[in-house]
Order: sequence, then structure tokens, then C-alpha cells
Amino acid sequence: MASGSRDRRERAAAAREAAQAGEKRRERTVRVIGAAAVVVVVAGIIGAAVIARNSEGSGSASGIEVVEPDPSAPVPEGVYGGDSEWAYGVPYGTGGENVPVLELWEDFQCPACASLEQANGAGMAELAETGVVQLVWRPTGFLDRNLGNDASNRAIGAWGCAIDAGFTREFHDALYANVPEVEGDGWPNEDFIAIGEEIGISGEAFDTFEQCVNDGTYRPWAANSTQEFYDSGVGGTPFGTIDGQEVGNATLADQAALLAAVTEAAGS
Repeated sequence: MASGSRDRRERAAAAREAAQAGEKRRERTVRVIGAAAVVVVVAGIIGAAVIARNSEGSGSASGIEVVEPDPSAPVPEGVYGGDSEWAYGVPYGTGGENVPVLELWEDFQCPACASLEQANGAGMAELAETGVVQLVWRPTGFLDRNLGNDASNRAIGAWGCAIDAGFTREFHDALYANVPEVEGDGWPNEDFIAIGEEIGISGEAFDTFEQCVNDGTYRPWAANSTQEFYDSGVGGTPFGTIDGQEVGNATLADQAALLAAVTEAAGS
């Protein structure tokens, strides 16, 4: 495997350790992020939103494999189907039907999404794991058009393979911990496979995961979710809502502010 792949494997291992210490990470984030860091996150989000608007209707770059939406294509275990209110979204956590729903549109190649994940990804996951919210990740690959690759589509597809293996959050977090240093470089499939191994997929489950990634089993699901993103009219990523009402990215990045917004939604 190339040195870049080895480096990403090492970062994936570090991401797994960080995820296992989620509470400590959240507390550290609340202390450190501050107003300046929130400004950086929001500035990145504004740029990503402009890219999303400009990408609509643009042609696909040459030299990549374009996978078209296919409503009949399979979805990973537990993922919403196309007839759901949260079509093709990934539910996470223990929240029941009577708690607020936190939706988050994101693209794995989006730098602003990676910044938000670093700022408060663990905090959002904690709210879901403790049943305070229903978290629904809404994956999109809109940046493939702009960056001239198919890496977002393949990353979402690989995530679907990890979801089937029972590593939903672990793979999600590890991908953001392994965002390529140069925007647009993307990931080769062997990096997805290496990440899967590093986060703990093993044995027959790993063999199935590897085959799933190489076969592109869930790339049509990724294309379906991306089409939902375009159809929704969302301007860019990251983009969050609580019970369908847009919540600012500065709020998403700050756990105390996010909890206050969730609490308000729960009482309304």
C-alpha cells in the first residue's frame, strides 16, 4: 500500500481511539473551540454553499465512473428507503419517536463538514446515543461534480458497507479523520478498506465489507441520496435542521447552543 494509504490507516486508528473517548473529546471541544473557531467553521460553510449552488446542472467530469440514481437499488441495513420522510438517510442513536429529529446534510469531501465534525461531531453523536435526539445523517456527493472525481459517491457507498457490518459511526468519523490534505484528491478504494480494518471490522464481516466496497454495492444508494439533496433545494453542506427547521451552523458547532435549541424544540 502506498505511504499515503499507510498514513491514512494511522489516522484512522487515531480516530477510532478518539471516538472511544467521545465524552473527553466533547469536553475538550467545548473548552477550546471558542468564538474564533466557530467563525472559521461558518466561513467554510458559506464557501461550500456557494459551490453547491453553482454545481447544479453542471456536467460530470470526464474519467470518472458516474453512477445514476436508481430507486430500486438496495440500501444498507437500517437506512431509510426512498419513500421515507428522510429518504436514504442514515438514522443513528437511541432516540424514540417523541424526541426532536436532528438532520444533517454532509459531503465527506466537504472541508466545512470536516471542521464541523471536529468541532462538535462527538457532541451530536452523544445527543443521539443518549436518546435526546433522533440523528439522521443525510449523505450527498454533490462535490464530485466540482472536484472532478467520484470520491464522495464511493465514500458514501463504502460507508454503506460499514453500516452493514455494524460500524456506522466508526466509519463515518474515521472518514472525516482521513480527509485528504489536498481538496479533490479523494480516496482510492483501498483506503476505505484499510479504514474498515483499522476500526475493527474483521473475519468474515471484513471479507464481506471488502467485497461490498470493491463491487460498489451501495453507490446507487449514494446517488439516490445525492439526488434527494438536489431535489430538497439545500444550498450546501453542512446543513442541519431540528424538526425540519434550519439550525445555524454556529449552533451545530457548539454543544451548549445545540442542546438549548434541541430543548426548545422538545418543549414546543
